Amino acid sequence: MARFEKVPDIVIGRLPVYLRALTRLASEGQEITSSQQLGKMLGVSSAQIRKDLSYFGEFGKQGMGYNIAHLQEQLSAILKVDREWEVVVVGAGPLAEALIREDPFAGKGFRIVALFDSRPERIGQRLAGMEILDSAQLPEVVRQRGLKVAILAVPAAEAQQVADTLVAAGIKAILSYASTTLSVPPEVRLQYNDAAAQLQRMAYYLQ
Repeated sequence: MARFEKVPDIVIGRLPVYLRALTRLASEGQEITSSQQLGKMLGVSSAQIRKDLSYFGEFGKQGMGYNIAHLQEQLSAILKVDREWEVVVVGAGPLAEALIREDPFAGKGFRIVALFDSRPERIGQRLAGMEILDSAQLPEVVRQRGLKVAILAVPAAEAQQVADTLVAAGIKAILSYASTTLSVPPEVRLQYNDAAAQLQRMAYYLQ
């Protein structure tokens, strides 16, 4: 298996897409697939899929395709989602409520276990069945539970301060919904989920 630090990040970014496609095929009762079928489903060339997978080893045989269950298992291990990561959410607003109610991470390696907010009127209340904790307790809870993953759902003006607190407490991966650019140490993985930015990107192609 390849050394992960040499794998381009853009390749890592495509692996969850491949895993999602495999999960769909498995749910339909299919046992074998090919790079051609996956490419057609995803709008990616079969050559690109084979090249991406080759960074991590050989998963199929020429002329026989890929065993879906085996490839699912291998990609889950590569992405480290063959285990369940506990996630903390900071910001008890509508977005946090939707994430907890809809649970889009179920079966995908993540589970929300703690919810924090700094507003006194919100602390102690329940949101979608989960108690809202005081943000002052955040460092202690993160350290005690050994949490590594956080979702940031606070206003942009508060986001950097909260990110700093998370990093100092030991968080190593942050998914930010705040519409601002954050600064974190290089060893901390930071991803943005900015709907407005994505719409602006698509608007470029509109006629």
